[in-house]
Order: sequence, then structure tokens, then C-alpha cells
Amino acid sequence: RMREVDLGCGKALLIKESGEFHAVGHKCPHYGAPLVKGVLSKGRVRCPWHGACFNISTGDIEDFPGLDSLPRFQVKIEKEKVYIRASKQALQTQRRTKMMAKCISLSNYNLSSTNVLIIGAGAAGLVCAETLRQEGFSDRIVMCTMDRHLPYDRPKLSKSMDSHPEQIALRPKEFFRTYDIEVLTEMQVVAVDIKNKTAMFKDGFKMEYNKLLIATGNMPKALSCKGKEVENVFNIRTPEDANRVVKLATSKNVVIVGASFLGMEVAAYLAERAHSVSLVELEEVPFKKFFGERVGRAVMKMFESNRVKFYMQTEVSELREQEGKLKEVVLKSGKVLRADVCVVGVGAVPATGFLKQSGVNIDSKGFIVVNKMMQTNIPGVFAAGDAVTFPLALRNNKKVNVPHWQMAHMHGRIAALNMLAHGMEISTVPYLWTAMFGKSIRYAGHGEGFDDVVIQGDLDELKFVAFYTK
Repeated sequence: RMREVDLGCGKALLIKESGEFHAVGHKCPHYGAPLVKGVLSKGRVRCPWHGACFNISTGDIEDFPGLDSLPRFQVKIEKEKVYIRASKQALQTQRRTKMMAKCISLSNYNLSSTNVLIIGAGAAGLVCAETLRQEGFSDRIVMCTMDRHLPYDRPKLSKSMDSHPEQIALRPKEFFRTYDIEVLTEMQVVAVDIKNKTAMFKDGFKMEYNKLLIATGNMPKALSCKGKEVENVFNIRTPEDANRVVKLATSKNVVIVGASFLGMEVAAYLAERAHSVSLVELEEVPFKKFFGERVGRAVMKMFESNRVKFYMQTEVSELREQEGKLKEVVLKSGKVLRADVCVVGVGAVPATGFLKQSGVNIDSKGFIVVNKMMQTNIPGVFAAGDAVTFPLALRNNKKVNVPHWQMAHMHGRIAALNMLAHGMEISTVPYLWTAMFGKSIRYAGHGEGFDDVVIQGDLDELKFVAFYTK
């Protein structure tokens, strides 16, 4: 059983399992969900919103998303009364950053050499760096990113489009200084020489490494139609992209190409702000491949009741401009849509082009192939996140690509532990969530290629559970 208890200057979560009492922080450190509404099972409590999982004995985070653990409080039983002892600070912060090492040997390195080089500064790269420090690793760690910002919460870009970089930063600047995690921003790796263990950057700079993590994520696909170079056509890739779209879309006409998660989240966010929102999609129903036709239609109906207009089973043939700026979107069906701004969400490709001549094993779709320890075919070279294909335990170790935020965190952790020779294999269950018009969809597992969908509950009311079977 779980119960929230008020200790005067804050609350704790009191847990009784198998006759033993435990007390930890009552809020998930990821986004503050009340853990009392989560699930308690086998010594762990799982967050009701986004699925992060915490050990009730230690408070440590064991599944993601999120970076911090829960504070753990002392519990004492006396004369059938339960006493909890907690510090005021822990009760008020409701989070605990694990103990981390610092770099003790920076003076041993010249600028162009590091022990661990991490290419990419998303969730996978950051969790890898943090895990290394948590495990006592005290050598140099360098992360590099093409982005101009320190690691941030990228899924927020389509869900909360007016967020500023500081608001969605995963860690503040001081954190990286405190734990000696160096981040090189606006630095693009263009080649990797695995024989000489060297990464080459676009500006000519070279960096030697001992261990390498490739966590470059993916790149959005662009439209290939006539007029694709006109102004006010966006892929949502950075906070600046998202902010600019909101500004341009307010009280104007928006066309979104692609009923992907990104496209649908952007449509939901802009529906109240824009004059009109039109969504163009090649399939007949949004999310059909992912959720099945019936669930897709129910979601589509919710969007239509919120003024989003769908143009299905068609694609864009031309973007027309007036004075260089977008004016109309022409569809292959012949329909012409008024458009002041266009957002493109037609999928993504792994950002692995720079590895073509490297010797790192890449499959026909461009994904980096790794084993259960996130190791590539090259000793000392690991890969993680959206750019990899890895063996999924719950699908009989079938190699899959799972571009979820939660999975990127776990990949980063497993890679770090195996850089330190812990022999840790990945076994987590994929989990994703989305929120649109106040409705939340949560998805656990990997139902790619399902044969049947069993629905329990009320689809029209959007209160249901769907099971995907093969």
C-alpha cells in the first residue's frame, strides 16, 4: 500500500510492502506527478504519467524518463506507530541527484584528447555522461553537439511550443561545471577514424578518444516538392523553430504536413492560437500503423471537433509564395490551401551519414547496429538513442529501432555501464506518451506488425485500453 503523509514542511510517500515500511519523496522528479497514483510492484513504484520507475528501498531511478532519484527517508516503528525522519530540504526539493565523481586528471589531457567522447547531447548522451560520473569515473568526458544549446527536453518542442531553452534545459550550466562534463556546442563531427580513435569536426578540429558513444539521433525529412525553399516552412528541430512557428501562426493559417506524433502535437498546440489548422497526410487515418485504424479514427474525431481540418490520402505537390513568403499549399488532389506557415512532420532519418566510411556497422536504413550492451562492431565504440537498432528482449531479441525519449535514457545508461565493463544488457520495455487536447495517450511495448487490436472501454469517450496482438 502507498499513502501520502504530511510532515508539516512537506510530504512523503509512505509505502508498506511485504510487511516492510519505506518512505521516499512523493513526487516524480521528472514532472512532479503524484507517485501515490502510480503502481507499486516488487519493490518499485512506477510514475503514473510517464512511467519512470524508482526503487522503494533506495529511492534510485531504475527506469526513465528523468535524471534524478527520490530522496529516501528514515522509517522507525515504535509501539505500532510509524515515525518518518526527513530533512526539510529533501521534503521541499522532492528530488535527489546521485553522488557523482569529478574529473581528477584534466591536467593530463591536452585540448584535443579525451577519455570518453560523446557525439550528440540529447537524453542518451547526457545520461551516459551522468552514469559514468555516478559510477565513480573520474577521467575526462567531452560531449559535442551541433545544437547551440546545452541538452534540453526535445519532446517539449511540439507539446509546448513557446518554451524557451532555459525552461526546458535538462540540467543548468552550473551542473556541467560542477561535475566536469564538458559540452562543445555548435560542433559537428564529419568523420570518425576508428583505427586512430579520432573524431574530425567540420571546422578542421580533431579529437582523440579512448571510448566513443555515438548518440546523434535523427534528422527530419524535408519535402521534395516544388517551392520547398520558400520562407515560413519549418521542421521543428530547435526551440527557435518552435518559437518562430507559434509567433507566425498566431491568428494565421497553418498547414501541417504529416500526421506523425510531431505533426499531431503541433496541430493540437496551434488549434486554439491559429485562425485555421489543416493537416495533410498520405494515410487514410492518423497513427494507423502505430495504434490501428479504430484508435486512429477516434483520435482524428477529437481533432476535428477542435477545428483541425484533415486532408487524407494526398500529399503536397507545390508550395506557392508571394514576395518570397509562403502563401498557398497545393495538394496532389488539386485542393489549394491558404497557408501563412507550414510545419513538416513526415518522418526522420538517422543522422549517421558521417559514419559511412568509418567501419562502424550500419544497416540499409542508416541505423547503427548494436548488441544488448549498446556496443557496435568496433571495440570501445558504443551507440545509443534514435539512431540505433538493437535487440528487443520482449520481441525475442528482434533488432528494432525505438525512437522514444524513455528508451534513449536507458540506452545511455547501459552504454555507460558497459564502457566500465559491467556486462549489463538492456531489457527495458519501451514506453511513450503524448498529450493532445487534454487527453493523454500512453503506450507500452512494441506492437510493430500487429494482427489484431482488442479494445476495452469506450473509444468514443477516449477512455479505453487497447491490446495489440500477433
